Amino acid sequence: MRDLSRRRLLALAAALPAPLALGTTPASARPAWAQANEAAWPDRSLRIIVPVAPGGSLDILGRTAARALTGPLGQSVVVENHTGAGSNIAFDLVARAKPDGLTLLIGSDPLTINPSLYSRIGFDPVRDFAAIAELVRAPQVLVVKKGLEAKSLSEYRRLGQEMNGQVTLASQGNGSIGHLGGILLGQTLGFQTSHVPYRGGGPAVVDLVAGHIDSLLVTLPAAIEHIREGRIRALAVTGLQRSPALPDVPTIAESGFPGFEVVTWQGLLAPAGTPEPILRRLHDETRTAFAKPEVSDNLRAQGFELASGSRADFAELIRAEATRWPAIVKASGARVD
Repeated sequence: MRDLSRRRLLALAAALPAPLALGTTPASARPAWAQANEAAWPDRSLRIIVPVAPGGSLDILGRTAARALTGPLGQSVVVENHTGAGSNIAFDLVARAKPDGLTLLIGSDPLTINPSLYSRIGFDPVRDFAAIAELVRAPQVLVVKKGLEAKSLSEYRRLGQEMNGQVTLASQGNGSIGHLGGILLGQTLGFQTSHVPYRGGGPAVVDLVAGHIDSLLVTLPAAIEHIREGRIRALAVTGLQRSPALPDVPTIAESGFPGFEVVTWQGLLAPAGTPEPILRRLHDETRTAFAKPEVSDNLRAQGFELASGSRADFAELIRAEATRWPAIVKASGARVD
């Protein structure tokens, strides 16, 4: 596996051609049911599909969004966890759902990473989804079990080099941002770890607390309470600046590896073809709800960084990520099937 710097990876990704833009469906092309029911929407409960098991950062965000939107929309908003196939089961479900604004997705990096990892994908991240709002960004955090003889990143590096590939490093799933970030981290630190994939960050954190795995690279909100309670130990975060939620934990960049950065995005999407008035209302209601102090302060305390921007900004992020990841996945050598 070649050791490519982050700068070279980004330069390589930037040279790739941009995919087709996220499209909108003109009113004349929408089915009659869509045009007739836009004004009455929503006339029944909504569901937010979460592509990981309960307990991870996406699950936390999905439940936060459901609670925040239930009142303003006048209908209940329920969360459904659909795990499996590296989140592809959930992505397929939403891509094929009726575009009536009643089935939504909490999406993140795997939506744009997976087409490069799997040989058979039933969805296109640009063509098959409509952007509603980017909600948060979050760094990953490198955490270790309490019994591991590593209290800093340098000690973790020394231990990994001494154990020659026997240190287990878990992630929230094959091909996840944690998996790819772990590959880049191993390259950066100069040793190979033994990857242990889970179906979401929540189950991985549980096993780390129990001591079944040595270390884990996971989105910060999934692990922060266990870190604060002392059940696991945080060695470093993957943003370029320290997280306000864990100000005493250094970044990997400041720990002797300048430029190292792995940050995940998370946002709300709908099936392509969802009527524009519904998408606009969902965006506006989501922005209003997430700006309330009781929501925003709670998310920041858990390690999230609140995102802003328009639907067009979020759509452009998805296009850029869909272009960026193929080169990085190829360079890393990662493959799921």
